[in-house]
Amino acid sequence: MIPPAGAPLVLRGREVGRDDDGSVRPVVMAIVNRTTDSFYAPARFSEDDRALEAAHRAWQEGAEILDVGGVRAGVGPEVGAAEEIDRVVPFVARVRSELPELLISVDTWRSEVARAAVEAGADLLNDTWAGHDPALVEVAGGAGVGVVCSHTGGARPRTDPWRVEYQPGDAAQDGPGAADPRDGVTRDVLRTLGESARRAVACGVPPSSVLVDPTHDFGKNTWHSLHLLRRTEELARLGHPVLMALSRKDFVGETLGLEPDERLPGTLAATALAAWHGARVFRTHDVVPTRQALEMVAAVRDEAPPRAASRGMA
Repeated sequence: MIPPAGAPLVLRGREVGRDDDGSVRPVVMAIVNRTTDSFYAPARFSEDDRALEAAHRAWQEGAEILDVGGVRAGVGPEVGAAEEIDRVVPFVARVRSELPELLISVDTWRSEVARAAVEAGADLLNDTWAGHDPALVEVAGGAGVGVVCSHTGGARPRTDPWRVEYQPGDAAQDGPGAADPRDGVTRDVLRTLGESARRAVACGVPPSSVLVDPTHDFGKNTWHSLHLLRRTEELARLGHPVLMALSRKDFVGETLGLEPDERLPGTLAATALAAWHGARVFRTHDVVPTRQALEMVAAVRDEAPPRAASRGMA
């Protein structure tokens, strides 16, 4: 049985991931980090010209959203708000000018950075640190742009998880069929994302512009992240488009015993599973293979036709 399709995504009044013929497809979000220390070296684009080339390449390869980050997610040298704005905002303005059809997301937890990015043309605010600055979602609501609600288990920005625990799942609380003791993390994620999404809507963000992200690796160990992947369908039932940021992450590397530059096949396997179970947006370092994997899943789900079906037809 094919799981239900995920919720539609609309940013600034434009539905993303639906073709003119009505067919639905998952959405690729390409990554451009304006940093020198991101965990995956090929995604570091601190030089303006190289970053712009990466944006053009992502658009040509089929990405519909570009996610721009100015600060490494993990532990590293301090980057203040002013420096983050300097890294991100002029670049957003330039991408908006040169690639007007490419939707722009900015990965930040700071409301002052979010406000400047929106003024420069950003369409989506990717709040990876789960509302650490509660004013960020107010910026999104006031400007009519989208927002990503995430889950970190209470972790503070730029900290690594340490001996993370969640209360075991309980059938009495989680309902029949949810007695898996590992579902404690599922319950916590669903509760947190549900509350965050409701606040975003109350602040003025349209429900179809509120994305929910279980945020693999953040405030979680590898077992937690794997279990949340199994529970993608439950995340989709929240009624908002689900964002999956799986690309080359540590849970993939630890599962397979691989370093970041070897994690693409594992990432694509996780991507296909999440897409089958209703996730809608996929943040990736690798646009072409991710798009191809998602197109294959969409065809198997009967949401999009094959591009060139001729075998046995003549």
